[in-house]
Amino acid sequence: MLPRELLRQVRRLQLRARRAIEDLLGGEYHSVFKGAGIAFEEVREYQPGDDIRTIDWNVTARMGHPFIKRFVEERELTVMLAVDGSGSQAFGTGFHQKRQVAAELAAVLAFSAITNNDRVGLLHFTDQVESFVPPRKGVRHVLRLIREVLFFQPQSKGTCIREALRVINRVLHRRAIVFLISDFVDNDYDQAFRQTGRRHDLIAVPIRDPREMELPKVGLLQLEDAETGRLVLLDTNSKQVREQFARRASERRDQLRQLAQSSRVDLIEVSTDGGHLEALVKFFHLRQRRLRRT
Repeated sequence: MLPRELLRQVRRLQLRARRAIEDLLGGEYHSVFKGAGIAFEEVREYQPGDDIRTIDWNVTARMGHPFIKRFVEERELTVMLAVDGSGSQAFGTGFHQKRQVAAELAAVLAFSAITNNDRVGLLHFTDQVESFVPPRKGVRHVLRLIREVLFFQPQSKGTCIREALRVINRVLHRRAIVFLISDFVDNDYDQAFRQTGRRHDLIAVPIRDPREMELPKVGLLQLEDAETGRLVLLDTNSKQVREQFARRASERRDQLRQLAQSSRVDLIEVSTDGGHLEALVKFFHLRQRRLRRT
């Protein structure tokens, strides 16, 4: 791809991400992701309505009239985007491929983070961790992340969520917000998933395509596994074949939902048929309401 076309793609995604933040998210990101604590900011004169519990008695005694201590939330957070780059991410029968949905979600989340002065990093994985960009601040840093997401060329086609989470748990020493963006076509990652959910604020973002959930009735259909190259021939005219396919897909979806619920991990379920940004907004609204009740 020519450098000029590369820059155009980065710019288009940047504009879409900023528009989504301005039009859809607003202040939701800031309200649902709180800082780790509070920090002292200043001492100022007492004003009617101030909480008397914040009076600084030492300064009050010296000055002869009330002063209070003012504290602010320690806002700076770390956001880690763990993005699946395996072979199945090139699949999509809707408006987008899975990897395009992942790129747009990652861009929106990255710009939301730096808009709130948070640090954001990126981890790309297949059946191994293929790239890691440490969390930092700034627009130039986020543009680098967008380029990484858009033009990532995987060395492998497989998927190992367990390895991605193992690396995250090793390199992130303080509690972080971890968005795990994948189609979750994998096995044996439950223990790592639960461990990351305990250490960090883990949010799973499964990306699905409508054709993965239900087969059309189109006669003989040859399917190729994008990660293994294995070919399967299905007779989609058979009601039994279509029902069995849909049942297995539904079981995989329900297993992830149950794992997330038991691990107290949030889910943002998105599809290649569009509406993924709206799903992100819905998640922020639901989480905001939940925080208000606690």
